[in-house]
Amino acid sequence: MPETGAPERMAVGFARVLRGAGIDVPTGAVVDFVAALALVGLLRREGVYFAGRATLVRRAEDLAAYERVFASYWEQRLTQPAPPVVAAPVTLAIDEDGDSSPPETGAGATAPEETLAVRFSAVEVLRHKDFSDLDADEWRQAQRLLAVLRINPDLRRTRRLRRTRHSRGRPDMGGTVRRSLRTGGEPIERAWRLPGVRGRRMVVLADVSGSMEPYARAALRFAQAAVAARGVDAVEVFALGTRLTRLTRQLAGRDPEIALRRAAGEVADWSGGTRLGEGLTTFNDRWGIRGMARGAVVVILSDGWDRGDPEQLGSEMARLARVAHRVIWVNPLKATPGYAPLARGMAAALPYVDQFVEGHSLASLEHLARIVAGGPSLVAGPRPAGRRTEAL
Repeated sequence: MPETGAPERMAVGFARVLRGAGIDVPTGAVVDFVAALALVGLLRREGVYFAGRATLVRRAEDLAAYERVFASYWEQRLTQPAPPVVAAPVTLAIDEDGDSSPPETGAGATAPEETLAVRFSAVEVLRHKDFSDLDADEWRQAQRLLAVLRINPDLRRTRRLRRTRHSRGRPDMGGTVRRSLRTGGEPIERAWRLPGVRGRRMVVLADVSGSMEPYARAALRFAQAAVAARGVDAVEVFALGTRLTRLTRQLAGRDPEIALRRAAGEVADWSGGTRLGEGLTTFNDRWGIRGMARGAVVVILSDGWDRGDPEQLGSEMARLARVAHRVIWVNPLKATPGYAPLARGMAAALPYVDQFVEGHSLASLEHLARIVAGGPSLVAGPRPAGRRTEAL
């Protein structure tokens, strides 16, 4: 069986088709199926078949439908059960507007044979569609999906201690003495404290140049979702063009449309040129090195095309990498087949980037949200001074 895509995508798509065929497939079963595919792979039919049968099929009466859908989805053919059971043809369809009613037939039309319509949502198609290919209606739907995106912070330990009931922390002498008053001064019940945790600051630098026009509004919409969820004290947003523009206050608030209009009115160089090195110099001198980027997760959304000096960009990225906890570069061109970071700006910045990820679709921004929260990634190469670049 040829491997036709990522195991996670293939598993989720297969589960959706099974649900359309009337099989009850809970989310936990899909997670188990993904874990099973990670062990057996996608190269052997028997491994995939029995991994799905063991994790996705919960009733014996669903086996016949499972085999038909498996053959249609994984083998691109239909299997006919033995008589007298007549297998219904499987038709793949997309729900455009949520209307799942069958098409009307004319008065003289013959009754069609029974067809099993296996449908998958258009939302799933939209999640993987490039932002540059979205029309107006699709972009409005994409904004609604971005509005529910949850961007949780990467946590760090603080110096402030918090109380805990477990004995693996530090002894709390004051708390132990107070508890001993209940037992006549005998420290029978001991108290403990652990270091507290809090979310790291997130800094977003979004390229709004002409080459990034199809993706800039999605980048700012992602940043606005982060500001709305975590507040202006935990998230800072800047627009990078021919100059640097701070947009944190403009993107505050729960209404994304109002926030984006305020931000667009503040950026005077929208769809202009790009001087990434000069913009990073301004950021490092005025905000980054002075404390905003220290220990923070810095997200740079840019395609790497720069009209400025690549040496300046490289030196400023080195300054930023020395104080930031992580530097994540999001490039929408990375999803292009055969892409290589050959642009001068991208090549100069890449050695100082911790994670190099895609940013061309809703699915890639959802993946970015997991990375910001400290999710796992794949190592792509070394970084100077013991740091590393990671690609996803």
